[in-house]
Amino acid sequence: MPSLVGAFVLVTGANGGIGTQFVNEALVRGANKVYATARNPRAWGDERIVPIALDVTDSASIQRVAEAAADVTVLINNAGAIPPSASLLAVTDEDIRANMETNFFGPVFMARAFAPILASKSGSVLVDVHSVASWYAGAGAYSASKAALWSATNSLRLELAPQSVHVVGVHMGYVDTVMAAQATGPKMRPEELVTKVYDAVESGAYEVIADEISLRTKAALSAPVEVVHPELAAAKSRSVS
Repeated sequence: MPSLVGAFVLVTGANGGIGTQFVNEALVRGANKVYATARNPRAWGDERIVPIALDVTDSASIQRVAEAAADVTVLINNAGAIPPSASLLAVTDEDIRANMETNFFGPVFMARAFAPILASKSGSVLVDVHSVASWYAGAGAYSASKAALWSATNSLRLELAPQSVHVVGVHMGYVDTVMAAQATGPKMRPEELVTKVYDAVESGAYEVIADEISLRTKAALSAPVEVVHPELAAAKSRSVS
């Protein structure tokens, strides 16, 4: 099974609440080195943490990081962005494209750049952070981008398995971070989520269903769409009356 002991980990979006926890917990579990990437990397005060500038929407930036971190054995695609509105109709074309660049193209291109590196080392792992939005529409471009990433993760899992690279997809609802500050409802703690992700990595699991809302949403996917989205039934009822 994959292990964090002695691993060389790269985390995208490392400055955020979840990313910071991915960095710190990797060291707790015995990682040798963690590359903490962000557009504006910060100082960490630990020689085992290597800050690197990375813009996941820039192919040249991705290539530079792949060259600088050629010893990586665990890649965690954690960076993400939320558009200014949950409506696909209310945002600009540029808003939608920017969201897809960060949430879909970014992690896919990171996986492509690091695939040869991961495949060259035994016990390597790719982790893609999706969210429950990959299964539940309602967040506009964000939901669409996460659904696309989920599909890509499934494809990458099949392609990388013969090369002995283990691929883990992560689904969760709200996490108590700045990104979800305005959200209402239950929120996971970042450390709770990261513990579940790393436990899954070390047990060889393919998927992390991190909370109750993700579990219920996945279970409902085989139901009629109006069961998954009851607001459709309400809208239909209003139109009939």
